[in-house]
Amino acid sequence: MSRPNHVSRRTALKLGAATAALPLVHIRTGHSAGKLSVGFWDHWVPAGNDVLRQQCSAWAQKNQVDVNVDFITSVGNKLVLTQAAEAQAGTGHDALHFSQWEIHHHADKLVPMDEAVQRLTARNGKVSSLAEYLARAEGHWRAVPSSWGAQAKPPCARISVLKSAAGIDVTKMYPAKAEYIPEMDEWTWDTHLKAAEACHKAGMTFGIGLGTTGDSTDTSGALFAAYGADLVDAKGNVTVDSDAVRHVLEFAQRLVKVLPADAVSYDDASNNRALISGKSALIWNPPSAWAVAKRDAPQVAADCWTFSAPTGPKGRYVPFSQSFWGVWGFSRNQTAAKELIEHLMEREQVEPRCAAVVGFDIPPFAGMLDFKVWEEVEPPKGTVFNYPVRPSHHGEANTPGFPAPPDIAVQIYQRAIYPTMLAKLQSGQSIPQVIAWAKEELEGFKR
Repeated sequence: MSRPNHVSRRTALKLGAATAALPLVHIRTGHSAGKLSVGFWDHWVPAGNDVLRQQCSAWAQKNQVDVNVDFITSVGNKLVLTQAAEAQAGTGHDALHFSQWEIHHHADKLVPMDEAVQRLTARNGKVSSLAEYLARAEGHWRAVPSSWGAQAKPPCARISVLKSAAGIDVTKMYPAKAEYIPEMDEWTWDTHLKAAEACHKAGMTFGIGLGTTGDSTDTSGALFAAYGADLVDAKGNVTVDSDAVRHVLEFAQRLVKVLPADAVSYDDASNNRALISGKSALIWNPPSAWAVAKRDAPQVAADCWTFSAPTGPKGRYVPFSQSFWGVWGFSRNQTAAKELIEHLMEREQVEPRCAAVVGFDIPPFAGMLDFKVWEEVEPPKGTVFNYPVRPSHHGEANTPGFPAPPDIAVQIYQRAIYPTMLAKLQSGQSIPQVIAWAKEELEGFKR
């Protein structure tokens, strides 16, 4: 499902200034057989850029293609601005990085990638239903799911605090092994609540926010999904006034009482700071918070363990942000662009990149979850083994807004409907009041 792209003159001028400063890598071959320009997300772990640059260079030399590689920051929405300006102008990179909802926004301007996805899944295993939801439009894969920047946001807990305050040994419940064990099923939202209450009493409140940024939205969205509490169904019908939503809000009334007093003002750095400062027993986040603690507070990092989201009445759902690489329809070298993307998403290229970013990036293919990096990262050894959404967890990757049509789901996400509902509970509003507010907001998204 696509929507028209509108870029104002002011936006275009800002974009021109921004792109002028983008880091550029020009890979020239001796006997060039065409030119190619590719824009990748500028990774938060710089070592990843180096490996990706080397892989593009090796492919360019082998295939005699003159390749320009840009690493485009997401700071200040520069990557999104680049997408919008190129789509509007019909010129720019041949291939570009996209995240989450951006494929549907530009679907009519991206070439089908069905054959590449079919070959990659045949060799490397299936992709998640979430990736298909985000990248399939008008009957075609409009981009290839990528590992580059793809991340989960499961719980990361202080081992010693959960053990002493809540009686939970997370290393035994989620050991660094790929096999399922029954203890994993004991990690439910009810258990999560009891642990949150115990840790709050011990002065180590769970660092879960109710703000309007991504971390708060992703965590609260996982809670609603676990209760089957959809706000809008796949046909676009508003379903917030339902028993499932009332049920999850009844549960949330207890949870919000033991969340931080300033939870409504949380941004995406707040939970990181809470963990690193040693003042929180648990946050929901990729291993970036642990990585900073390893540098700045090693005693905290050595006591951290990442594991899967809790399960609820309707299943276990892990917040996930999926990345994609797509090829513009105006590209003059579509064949080379498709071939490069497919090459970069083969196991031989994905694993070294994953290792370079210390396991931060999660491959989209089920057959790539056996990389050694998650076993070897420390301290403590195995601390991020359960960071990927593994089959043994019996869980699913989730993004808030699913299963609503993407043009509605993106508004649910960007307007932070899920955490705002919980914030209203924390402020003392009743469940009927919260549902009435959400219903009015959601109806507005359909107009």
